[in-house]
Amino acid sequence: MPGAKNHRLALTALLPLLALASPVHAQSVIGSGVPASTTANSQERPIAFAAQAPENAGLIILTQSAALPETPALSGADRGAVEAAIAAADFQGKAGQHLKLRGIGGRPLIMIVGAAKAEGENADWRAAAGGAIQKLMAEETELAMIGAPDAEAMASAALGLALGQYRFDRYKHDVEKAPASQQVTIAGAAANAAQMLWTNRHQHLAEGVRFARDLQSEPANTIYPESFVDRTRAALAGVPNVRVEVLDEAQMRQLNMGAIVGVGQGSPRGSRMMVVTYRGASGPPLALAGKGITFDTGGISIKPNSGMWGMKADMTGAAAVMGATLSLAKSRAPVHIVAVAALAENMPGANAQRPGDVVRTYGGKTIEIRSTDAEGRLVLADAVQYVADKYDPYALVDIATLTGSVGRALGPQYAGLFAREDAIAGKLLDAAEASGENLWRLPLHPAYAKALKSDIADVKNSNIDAPGASAGAHFIGYFVDSDLPWAHLDIAGVDWLDSARPLTPKGASGFGVRLLDQLARDWRE
Repeated sequence: MPGAKNHRLALTALLPLLALASPVHAQSVIGSGVPASTTANSQERPIAFAAQAPENAGLIILTQSAALPETPALSGADRGAVEAAIAAADFQGKAGQHLKLRGIGGRPLIMIVGAAKAEGENADWRAAAGGAIQKLMAEETELAMIGAPDAEAMASAALGLALGQYRFDRYKHDVEKAPASQQVTIAGAAANAAQMLWTNRHQHLAEGVRFARDLQSEPANTIYPESFVDRTRAALAGVPNVRVEVLDEAQMRQLNMGAIVGVGQGSPRGSRMMVVTYRGASGPPLALAGKGITFDTGGISIKPNSGMWGMKADMTGAAAVMGATLSLAKSRAPVHIVAVAALAENMPGANAQRPGDVVRTYGGKTIEIRSTDAEGRLVLADAVQYVADKYDPYALVDIATLTGSVGRALGPQYAGLFAREDAIAGKLLDAAEASGENLWRLPLHPAYAKALKSDIADVKNSNIDAPGASAGAHFIGYFVDSDLPWAHLDIAGVDWLDSARPLTPKGASGFGVRLLDQLARDWRE
């Protein structure tokens, strides 16, 4: 039939054109290939210092009692009106108390902020300032803060302002009004000295915390091992005395890092080991190692869906060590630090590791995989062995969102501290008190160490007959030589807050940056 033959010939002629039109490379893009946002977070209030408060600014008055500090910012009549309001409200100046007033003098508002702590405790000017600024996020006016008694208090208040007003809103476009962005001026006689303290240290500490919070808050389609590395490189670009080393999967395989490569083998996004060295002093370094699971599905041992979105922040330990290093390096602290981020994405792909697999680590020790959802300790096993071998530190601290157990034990008030030696535990507890990031020491018992033993390998990573947080700590400690001072911080209960605190709005806390910054400054070999 001529018609049928012609039809077949026509289809045959079209085949090359159809082949050219087919999307041959459609699957070569990992993810959608479309960025969720190209904007930055909304502008925050810049912070300045001055001897006198600007005349037309809203006034924040910090006080440790019902008495107002002496200040030229209030006229005699205005001061009397404020004192009457304080008496009527029975305001005592205790920490956490706030009294907002309007219609007094020419100022758009006056807020009295309590800073008094319990007897024998010093006022926390950071928390007082941070709590105040959170309550004034919608006030579209310039602000001035008075009442911090000296340069250190003023600089601490500035740190509180920077941390308290943090926001992560770069993905929000359907909003009628952004938070206020007018300047806040911290006024006092010690303004010049406070400005120097802020510029030389506190500003960089705030930047380190905010860097960690940004990494925590970003979705996993934005932050994954390679982009974590890129963000950190960009943050440290041009900072003196910093060196960055990054191992990709091929290099890690050559070094027999089967634990970290195994965790990431189910994901199309390759794992990375990032090592940042800051040399601000001579001698051996203090090593900091952070868990960097950029998303944790649990792998083959998959987690339930409820709350899994929060696993984008399972890299908080890695973010904390890099944020602390950023702070120390930019402030030119006289310390020597080597910070390791063990980065992987734990996905249940066709090539994912299985329960029952055995992996070899950098140092040659082997691990039986009982659960692919006990993955943080796996990436840290390679990280702690590598940094100890290559950099010869005088001490090693690892930090990780490791176990739900620690959150159930300590709640959102404390991170868990594990240490073999009282001396290193004491240094961390002192740094916790000074930084305001609380730790509670938990036990390392020999019976828990015995429970790690595997029938087929050296140790197993799960199904360990021991309390969960202690079992995780013992597992990591197994890969740290007994003569190296070592501590483990389990921050799974404090990395993400369900409600705001004075220094931490709801969401990512950046826990660990202030603590590790303080530890490095206080602890020298």
